[in-house]
Parts: sequence; C-alpha cells; structure tokens
Amino acid sequence: MIRLGVNIDHVATVRQARRALEPDPVAAAVLALLGGADGITVHLREDRRHIQERDLRLLRPIVTQRLNLELAAVDAILDIACEVRPHEATLVPERREELTTEGGLDVIAKETVVARAVEQLKKAGIEVAVFVDPDPRQIEAARLVGASAVEIQTARYSEARTATERQRELAALEQAAEFAHAQGLHIHMGHGLTYTNVQPIARIKGVEELNIGHSIVARAVLVGMERAVREMKEAIRRA
Repeated sequence: MIRLGVNIDHVATVRQARRALEPDPVAAAVLALLGGADGITVHLREDRRHIQERDLRLLRPIVTQRLNLELAAVDAILDIACEVRPHEATLVPERREELTTEGGLDVIAKETVVARAVEQLKKAGIEVAVFVDPDPRQIEAARLVGASAVEIQTARYSEARTATERQRELAALEQAAEFAHAQGLHIHMGHGLTYTNVQPIARIKGVEELNIGHSIVARAVLVGMERAVREMKEAIRRA
C-alpha cells in the first residue's frame, strides 16, 4: 500500500493570516494520523510564511510514524533539521516570491551545495529525498549526491488542461519512476494532487509515497481533517 504523507502547511497558512493561535497545525497532524495518514509533511521555509520552528519541534515527538521535513539547502534550516531529526528530509527549491514550490530542484546546477546538505542530513541519521522534475538527468544527479529517494514533482500532470496533455505528463512520470527504480532510489511523488487526479499516479509501478497537502486541507475545511484524510486514503486504495 502506498504511504500517504499529509502536508499540513496550509493549516498554518490560515493561522498566520491573523498571526493567531489557531488553527493549530499540531492538532491537525493528530487528526490526520487518526484519519489514517501514514506520515506528516511540513515545509519550514526561510520566510516562515506558514510552519514555524516551534511547530516542527512540537510535531517531532507526536508524529511517531513518519515526519517529513521539506527544506531548502541553506545552513540555518539544515542546522534546525539536524537538531530536530525528523524521520526524513526532502530538499526542495525555494524562492521568496513564489506562492508554492515551483518545479523541482536543479540538482545538476547546485550539485556541490546539495551534496553537502545530503551529507549533513545523513550524518544526523535522517533519510534524504530530493524533490525533482521527471527528468532522468536530475534523478541520476540525486543518486550521485547521495539521496536515497526522489520525490518526483507532479505539477505538470496536475495542471494539464486536456486529456492529451494529461496522458503525456502521466507517461513522463511513469518513465521517470522506471528510471528512478533502475537507479536504486525510493520513489515518492507529489504536488497538486487531488481526489480526482490521484488514482493514475497511485497506479504507477514503484511509487511508495504520495505527499498531498492543499487538496486535503481544502476538503478538511468543509468536512474535517479525519474524514478528508480517510477519503484520500480510500481514493488511493481504489487505485
């Protein structure tokens, strides 16, 4: 069964809109786990636009299954990660102007920086994944810098407007997964996945984990976090 990592960043986004105490991302994580989530994903950004360092520290003892920290390969965040020691760290690109992560990390162009970050995280006993485009060159580069997994970004598939475009992007993801498997890497996918488009992704051979946030949090606003997670788990199961 494919693992579902529930990204709770946007619970914190609602809180930070008023600089208030609620909704509490930690409470959301507990409810997500009760709903069947296999893990919790958070992105501690440099600008702290949603998840705060305190959230991460509170989550670590509570999320005993799998806490996945998304982070940029910058010293200050890496130091926090190595101190808190989540189960997994996923290296992602980050720009302050973006609404959300745009595209995969260019591992080839930033090989030295990424390799140093991977080494630092692994020394702290943290599993390391790299968020990449469905590009064999980037996937191979992720292996060469020492990552044990790749999270292949599904944005182009999720944003495809026609059936033809969607099928083309799905084929690219299938080929990328096959290549990653041949490289000996664990395969995760995520970005823009929803209740209506997740099943073809869940059918891709070799995929072990899906990380989904916005769609689940949006559904949770209407029906509650536990039910929202259960419904996503069921959608994946049916695939």
